[in-house]
Order: sequence, then C-alpha cells, then structure tokens
Amino acid sequence: METQPLEANVISTDDVVKILCSSVQSVLSSTTRSAVSISPMVKELENTCLKPDIGCFVLFQGDFSGLIIINFTREAALEIYRNYMIGMGMPEDDLARNHTTDEVASSLGELLNQCVGKFRFDLEGRTGIFVNQNQPKMLVVNESVQIAIEMGIERQQLRQISFKTVNGNRFYLEVALPEIKFYSLFDFQKAEIPNIEEMLAHGPGGS
Repeated sequence: METQPLEANVISTDDVVKILCSSVQSVLSSTTRSAVSISPMVKELENTCLKPDIGCFVLFQGDFSGLIIINFTREAALEIYRNYMIGMGMPEDDLARNHTTDEVASSLGELLNQCVGKFRFDLEGRTGIFVNQNQPKMLVVNESVQIAIEMGIERQQLRQISFKTVNGNRFYLEVALPEIKFYSLFDFQKAEIPNIEEMLAHGPGGS
C-alpha cells in the first residue's frame, strides 16, 4: 500500500492509524518478501489484549502516547518467521518448527521494532509529529488466556485491524491512542519517504 501525503491540515486519530497500518504492511511485506494485505474494515474495541498464540506489544510516547499490539496465530507467526529468516539467508533445515521457541519470539519482536521504527519515521516525515518507542515485549499466550493492558489514557481510542499473509494466515493489529487532533499553524514541508530497504538499512527505530 503506497503512503500518500495527507492534504488536510488536521491530523486525527484515524489518520495516525492509517500511517501505522501502512508502515506495518510495508515492513512485513519487504522483510518477508511476500504480500501482506490489510482488511479495509476497522473494528472499535472496548479493551486491548494480548491473545493467542503470540502477542507482541510496544509502548510509545512523545507528542502523544499509545500502545501497539500485534496478535499472531501460530500459523501466521511461523509463516512470517520462516519467510523472514529464509530471506536473510538461513537454511530452511535450521529454522524453528514450533511457534513457542525463543527464535520465533525474538524474530517477531525484531519485526515489530522495525514496524514501529518505520511508523515513527513516516509519522514525523508526513506530519511533524514525534513519538519515541520502548523495546517490544513478546509473550506466548495460552488459548484460554487473554491479557488486558491498560494505558491510563483518557478518552482512549481503541482499534483493531486485520492483516493477512500471502498464505491466508491472519494476524491482528490493536492500537490504543488518545483522541488525537493536531492542526497546523505554520507551513510544513513533508519529508520524502525513502524506500523501505533504505530505511531498514539504518537499523530498527533509526531516524
């Protein structure tokens, strides 16, 4: 999905969510060398949770604060992990075969770190809004458990967006944000968004 400039001078919560979704899709498509699609429908949530089979989350703060969660099914987790590692040259015989292994969790955490780094870069480049991220955390979640994460944000806006891998395996992005409304008083020159490979070459979370 191409990132288009925002023409309006007002930046809302959903504008931020769109930038985040585009960044996640761009990073995962590039690093796994396979198509990742986004559902056009967004679900409003009552709370954000880590859900089976692997939940990854990261907090960020800056001009506003928020929480990003990605919940992977075991099938989606293994597909993304395997494509990512094969793309980096690891022999297929050396790959983990169980989604509960440390190798899978570590790889998904690294990918989430890159996704949020790209989001930060795109957000500041297109709007001038700055956020900084913490280190992502990963947890293998039992089928009977859901772990709620409270941010303490007043009037928080909770969204869930569904993504699908090239093999049809789904994973879910959940985001908790405040009610966002930024508007420009001064002219702002939008930065040119670089190619994703150039972005990742500077390291995860780099600016």
